[in-house]
Amino acid sequence: MMNVQQIGVIGAGPMGVGIAQVCALAGLDVVVHDIDVARLAKVHAHAEASLRRQIGRGAFTRDQATAALGRIRTSDQRKSLADCDVVIESVNEDEEVKRALYADLKGVLKADAILATDTSSISITRLAAATDRPQRFVGMHFMNPVPVMELVEVIPGIATLAEVTETITALTRRIGKVPVEAQDFPAFMVNRILAPMINEAIYVLYEGVGSVESIDAACKLGLHHPMGPLALADFIGLDIFLSIMTVLHEGLADQKYRPCPLLIKYVEAGWLGRKSGRGFYDYSVDPPRPTR
Repeated sequence: MMNVQQIGVIGAGPMGVGIAQVCALAGLDVVVHDIDVARLAKVHAHAEASLRRQIGRGAFTRDQATAALGRIRTSDQRKSLADCDVVIESVNEDEEVKRALYADLKGVLKADAILATDTSSISITRLAAATDRPQRFVGMHFMNPVPVMELVEVIPGIATLAEVTETITALTRRIGKVPVEAQDFPAFMVNRILAPMINEAIYVLYEGVGSVESIDAACKLGLHHPMGPLALADFIGLDIFLSIMTVLHEGLADQKYRPCPLLIKYVEAGWLGRKSGRGFYDYSVDPPRPTR
């Protein structure tokens, strides 16, 4: 297996920053790359805020957090990834965006570097075919929020070398996560189970069986879930969730995965959940108020 020392993370959103944080805490040097300079400028502040919350819970010491922050650097240049042993792509859940990025990476990464994708649903085999290294390409699906959630789904494509899967599995353990290998089917395991439940909750709302508040309260109290399905959809991002349902519906050709029309309308309206300030809840007020 490869001796991994330097990690590249592409994408300075919440997932990318979370991945960089857990890698740096494990003693790895990390470069976070994004073409959006404004987002890059906030990477250390977001990581520091997250680390501070975890210090308060006794997860690690202030000195450990300070050392981790010192291992994270940022760059808007693709060439900053040239010396990385593993590069983890965490950009929008949009296949065309990912494929365009992989085209740009050709000739940038060193020959033996592993390219991993944090996709939550898209075919690993199909994405791998758009790279210059399908044998060294693998899925590494982190859960959100990354610093808190223990699981990482490791998904090899049809061309992925066994040693690559083994290296990523070992890396997952090294950064304090639990690896679970999944096969390359639409939405893998977790989202294949979770997404239809959330979609059905949206159908229950759409059909008027319950309100936003009653559906979330029923699932929290009746199923003992820490968060209701509609609040969870807002947390994930309704556009991302719609993408997952679309992949399931198209990939498995089963009507049980058809995205709820109400979900589609919310996304068309730009009501994407927490990140846009409005989804099934209005986040401009405290506490958030149901929008339906």
